[in-house]
Amino acid sequence: MKNFRDKVVVVTGAGSGMGRELAVKLGQQGAKLAISDVNPDGLATTEKLVAETGAPVHAQILNVAEREAVLDYADTVMAHYGKVNVVFNNAGIAHHGEVERTEFKDIERVMDVDFWGVVNGTKAFLPHIIASGDGHIVNTSSLFGLLSEPGQAAYNSAKFAVRGFTEALNQEMLIAKHPVRVTCVHPGGIKTAIARNATVAEDYNQANFAQFFDKYLARTSAASAADTIIKGVKKNKARVLIGADAIVLDIWVRLVASKYQSVVASVTKRVTTSFR
Repeated sequence: MKNFRDKVVVVTGAGSGMGRELAVKLGQQGAKLAISDVNPDGLATTEKLVAETGAPVHAQILNVAEREAVLDYADTVMAHYGKVNVVFNNAGIAHHGEVERTEFKDIERVMDVDFWGVVNGTKAFLPHIIASGDGHIVNTSSLFGLLSEPGQAAYNSAKFAVRGFTEALNQEMLIAKHPVRVTCVHPGGIKTAIARNATVAEDYNQANFAQFFDKYLARTSAASAADTIIKGVKKNKARVLIGADAIVLDIWVRLVASKYQSVVASVTKRVTTSFR
């Protein structure tokens, strides 16, 4: 995938943040876009921005957690464009709360969108990606798919699962010699609305949590993140780390192994008091 000109590219979670930036930048590079999101207003804005680049764009409301809807969506995109070359399984949500205080439904909701959404998108489009003869699947994990964080058990579980699923898929494509490359993306703190839209356990203040994330952790712009992802895909990288935080912490965890857990626990204990 040296360039995206005339390639049909699917982007989920395109209504804001990295998804929107990916769609616009890919449109600028000559791709034909199929974009989706659960937010009608956000999706409409992205559709307008992509159209302004001169790129063809197909927009559809989609909940990636609904498997039958995703399967139907793949058929719709194929009927519209006749092929699919690239899928960015980007849609995601977050929840903050310790396991002890988090409801089953909150864990299930995160897993349904962040993990099963990736599985649904991959399975639905994989036959078409293979048939294209020049395909790429890009799945969004997280820095929290490389290390765990207290209060993020649901998100960690989903993002570690995405990492395992995507790395296994990459190896399977190599063994089968399919014309498909696979990339797992691990963003650090990105300036998006994910923290503002996150749910929290009942003993936390959602606004305080979002404010802390936006002020102290979100260091990389969504536009910069999209640039890094696109460059990584063009280089056929199996793993793309986004942001200095993701790069540094990945190295640190490799060096100290499980010892990182006590350090992260100590730091988190000091800062989470501001979330309440």
